[in-house]
Amino acid sequence: MLKVENLTKDYGSVRAVDDLSFDVEPGRVTGFLGPNGAGKSTTMRMMLGLDRPTSGRATIDGHPYAELENPLRQVGALLDARWVHPNRSARSHLRWLAVSNGLPVGRVDEVLEMVGLTSVAKKRAGGFSLGMSQRLGLAGAMLGDPHTLMFDEPVNGLDPEGIVWIRNFMRQLAREGRTVLVSSHLLTEMSLTADHLVVIGQGRLITSCSVGEFTASARTTVRVRTPEPQRLHDALVTAGLAPRPEADAQGRPVVAIDDVTTDRVGDVAGDAGIRLHELAAHTASLEEAFMAITAGSVQYQGGTTATPYAGPPVAAPPHSATPLAGPPVAGPPFAGPPPSASIPHPIPQQPPQAGSPQTPSAPFDGGPR
Repeated sequence: MLKVENLTKDYGSVRAVDDLSFDVEPGRVTGFLGPNGAGKSTTMRMMLGLDRPTSGRATIDGHPYAELENPLRQVGALLDARWVHPNRSARSHLRWLAVSNGLPVGRVDEVLEMVGLTSVAKKRAGGFSLGMSQRLGLAGAMLGDPHTLMFDEPVNGLDPEGIVWIRNFMRQLAREGRTVLVSSHLLTEMSLTADHLVVIGQGRLITSCSVGEFTASARTTVRVRTPEPQRLHDALVTAGLAPRPEADAQGRPVVAIDDVTTDRVGDVAGDAGIRLHELAAHTASLEEAFMAITAGSVQYQGGTTATPYAGPPVAAPPHSATPLAGPPVAGPPFAGPPPSASIPHPIPQQPPQAGSPQTPSAPFDGGPR
């Protein structure tokens, strides 16, 4: 189980993560969502001991990452798929990880087959596409057969077949009872992959709930197409409703009413003798619900204003859900941990050449950026 407790990270005068608390439970895929600059990557790096929190803490099965006895056997992470020595083959890269972290070399071919890279195991990583690099990163994360997995944008660069594969892969990991945390900006994919969502904005928790609760609590809109839109509008107003004119996907005029059932609208129209050509309810998709709930937390916004969204109950202290005044500012690129950071092994600034005595950081997250 992953547990984040009152986690805060300041970069000088800028607060990137603000008193953040949430749990990631085993046996399900937890999606980690938020606008750009919300603090997702910074939070994940603190969970892995790669950034030192200003205050608060993150634990894995009750222990901070730095105190884990066998980090790669307990936690697998993919934060940046491109941090692989370009002249190394996929197999030699994984062998380096295995040997330097005391893992069985025989596991290398197992994870290569697991992620579908057996046929290119001898190919240099520098010639890999982004999708192939993502698969190699997943192989590295699975090398120690860990119980806890953390993935940052794992479907980047994958074709549709690859996206379906990784969706099934993550869900299988959860079915095995593992703890799986995955961040993504592909909200439709998250609706098909995740069981639970943790949504943050401006470094603070917005909500933690199931995917079903998240979308169910979004606004439902009934849209009606009729040859008598003005009569229907007047009848709905008389009935105490608040209709508004809209256009459907074909540009035809429709009457839209929020937070009402189709039965109610149909009854009003029937009582007034108004013919209807179409009557349908629309419940917000995960993407629409996300856009509404994070409307006040986006760093860069256009000229439109989203409808405020109350959202489902937040499983966190009340102040965690309070919007943060002022625009969020993302922290600077990470150039390695502070000298005083307590991490089991030093993080090399460059990938060591083959045969080098250096050991990689634990966990393997794609390396420093």
